[in-house]
Amino acid sequence: MSLPSHLQPSLCQQAASLATPRAIGALILREITTTYGRSPGGYVWAILEPAAGIALLTLVFSIGFRTPPLGTSFALFYAAGILPLMMYSDISTKLAQTIQFSRALLTYPRITFLDALIARFILNALTQMMVHFIVLGFIILYLKPTTTLDFSKIGQAYLLTFSLAIGIGTLNSFLTLAYPVWNTAWAILNRPLFLASCVFFIFESVPQPYSDYLWFNPIVHIAGLMRDGFYPFYQPTYVSVAYPLAVAALTTMSGLFLLNRYHRDILDK
Repeated sequence: MSLPSHLQPSLCQQAASLATPRAIGALILREITTTYGRSPGGYVWAILEPAAGIALLTLVFSIGFRTPPLGTSFALFYAAGILPLMMYSDISTKLAQTIQFSRALLTYPRITFLDALIARFILNALTQMMVHFIVLGFIILYLKPTTTLDFSKIGQAYLLTFSLAIGIGTLNSFLTLAYPVWNTAWAILNRPLFLASCVFFIFESVPQPYSDYLWFNPIVHIAGLMRDGFYPFYQPTYVSVAYPLAVAALTTMSGLFLLNRYHRDILDK
């Protein structure tokens, strides 16, 4: 028995509206299998990498210095700087590889480049949040540093990290697709990022004019805001929420425009 004609368009619209969530869900399951299901330990390595880095920095700098630049816990100080940087780096790198990774699937009309970007972001953002919860939870509950958490500032720092990672990752997903050499060039450009993002020190300790140049690194603002959420006595007046958001908005809009305009032409070559 066929449906009444007036019901058929509405059912088609419902099917179309469900296509994107289903595609994103399927892509997330594929990402889980291919990214974390093939290596021994899977998610364990995602946790061990930042934990080992924080432990190494804590050991090295606790030998040479009596106290960290803020508070009394080396582990908490470095975690508040390293974890946002690693979150940004991991998510933006994964997003930059999205089109190449899902190249075969993008030939299907129901799967768009936006579906692939959203799926990759959701999975890697949740993974990074799990890593942060475990690492910071261990530091706070086991090492018991003196701290008062300001969840509003910590939440803002995470939102800025996500926004910046989306913007840089989306723009780089086009650039690496259009210009394969960009992947190598970007990796070279990012090598000083670990030293220039206020992971080992605080922004206020950098003399001018170097601090003026360092201000234009958006990760510096995120690290300062994150530490402001863990140290109530720390007042980073240099932090600008608007600047990382502006960088994120500009790169996101540019990346989406370029991908929407040119990704099919490049993939068909």
